[in-house]
Amino acid sequence: MVGTPDSSNICKVLFVCLGNICRSPAAEGAFVDLLEKRGLSSLFEVDSCGTSRYHIGELADPRTRQTARKKGIELTHKARQFKRSDFEYYDFILAMDRSNNKDLGALASNEEERKKIHLFRKFQKGQGKDSEVPDPYYGTLKDFEEVHQIVSEASEGFLEYVLSKNGVKNA
Repeated sequence: MVGTPDSSNICKVLFVCLGNICRSPAAEGAFVDLLEKRGLSSLFEVDSCGTSRYHIGELADPRTRQTARKKGIELTHKARQFKRSDFEYYDFILAMDRSNNKDLGALASNEEERKKIHLFRKFQKGQGKDSEVPDPYYGTLKDFEEVHQIVSEASEGFLEYVLSKNGVKNA
């Protein structure tokens, strides 16, 4: 799944929340930032989307972008809705909460597709397999900062998982 930079074995990761303007673009940005800092960007393709059509074509919520910018991450992604072909294309589909997870599971047509879906926060150290990334949309800037911390820590754990699964240590 993770290959050499010029191989077709690039690991494709998709982060999914409801509207694709808060949690999933924050997770996408945090994971891409981590990959860049570790020199692993060429081994991954990363995107995010939402299960709903609410914000298609919009940039991430201004509070999501402000929080990311404080960490040196510029979010330029425009919201899109999950599509069935994403199951074929992506290796990992990481849902931000159980509702997104359930919606994705209902769209999956077979067990192979269902196996690609994971709750993202299960990769954060100290969290249970059913832990969710809270939706900060109706909250304050502090809630967006908490979400950024969560997705950054979950990104670390997810990267460790993928690398160890592929026999890569200490990358």
